[in-house]
Amino acid sequence: MRRARLAIIGCAVMVMASVVLASADTTDQVSGEGDAVRGKAIFERRCAGCHTMDQNREGPRLRGVFGRTSGSVTGYDYSPSLKNAHIIWDETALEKWLSGPDTLVPGNNMDFFVPKAQERRDVIRYLRESAGK
Repeated sequence: MRRARLAIIGCAVMVMASVVLASADTTDQVSGEGDAVRGKAIFERRCAGCHTMDQNREGPRLRGVFGRTSGSVTGYDYSPSLKNAHIIWDETALEKWLSGPDTLVPGNNMDFFVPKAQERRDVIRYLRESAGK
C-alpha cells in the first residue's frame, strides 16, 4: 500500500513538473534577460519584413522605441487606436504588445505576434540595446 501511494505521489509530481515546464515558455511576463544577439537574428528573420531600425516601412522605424509614446513617429500613418493609446514603450509594454497586439490595443494595424516568451525577451533586449546606436 505504501509503494502504491509513493508511486501515485511520484506521478503527480511528474505531471505537475511537466505542466510547469510546458507553460514556462508561453508566460506573458518578462522574467529574466533576453539575449540581444539572438534578438537581432529573430528581428531580421521575423520583423524586418515590415520594420527597420531607421526608416518607416509598412511598420514604423524602431530605433529609439524605448521611452517613446505609441503612435508618435513623425511621418508614419498609425491606426487611430494606437495613436490614441498613449503607451510608453518599455519592457512590460513591449512584452504585452509582442504577445498579442490586438489584446493590448484593439483595432491596431499589426497582425503579427511572437508566441515564444524567450524570443520576445530576446527581441526586446535587442531593441533596448539598439536604442542609441
